[in-house]
Amino acid sequence: MLAERRLLRVESLSKRYGDGCPACEGPEPVLDRNHCRRCGTVHAVRGVSFELYPGEVLGIVGESGSGKSTVLDCLYYDSTADSGSAYLDNFREGTVDVLSVSAQAKRAIRNELLGKVYQSPGAGLRMKFSSIANVAEKMICAGSRSVSAMEARARELLGRVSIPEGRMGDAPERFSGGMRQRVQIAKALSNNPPLIFFDEVTTGLDLSVQAKVLDLIVEIRRESGVGMVLVSHDLAVVRMLADRTLVMQDGRIVEAGLTDQILEDPQHPYTQELVHALL
Repeated sequence: MLAERRLLRVESLSKRYGDGCPACEGPEPVLDRNHCRRCGTVHAVRGVSFELYPGEVLGIVGESGSGKSTVLDCLYYDSTADSGSAYLDNFREGTVDVLSVSAQAKRAIRNELLGKVYQSPGAGLRMKFSSIANVAEKMICAGSRSVSAMEARARELLGRVSIPEGRMGDAPERFSGGMRQRVQIAKALSNNPPLIFFDEVTTGLDLSVQAKVLDLIVEIRRESGVGMVLVSHDLAVVRMLADRTLVMQDGRIVEAGLTDQILEDPQHPYTQELVHALL
């Protein structure tokens, strides 16, 4: 079902908050979970590696503080990884580490090849600008200059995510949480990226609104074939959307496999706890 080529390849990605010390930086680090008591450094992501194939949805699950959102932050350049590498098939045929390219190249990758839907719409949208302007902003960053073309594209996408025609000129600050998430999705799709990151997109939404957002993601995947990395603490969301799932604890991947396999026959004790909590 999945193509042989890899849309995204991540190798040994690591991110820490703090300077580190010999106790936590050595070959056998001494940590309290992912925290160094000696120097206070938090090792948010530790040697994470995975692959994503075109059209695939990869879920990343774990409790708060497990490092799952930090992985997306590093890959979308919201944060700088301390070590590791990542390769995008659509950037120089996957031969160049996209974490080590120039700032100019990173901006182009972010604006043309990637999209991201944040848990907090305030991080992904300009709350006082119109919804049309929010979608157009990403197109401007990718080099678009035709106002009429950008407005037409924005209206097309906002309509696709069920923003009423009469509300497209409204600012997201006037929208409900579910509508804000839909505007974020429209913005993420604006330049037809091959890969979109979703970070806890249903957290804080009412159940009925969650269902609409999830149905929209399913529809977009079916129609566009875009690859997705979906971060969530909610296994029910991952069960619905993800082909494969990574389970993270204390910055590391502790289990990986097909989503059905992970949920029906978890092997790691931590995964077993997560699945038991769902049941």
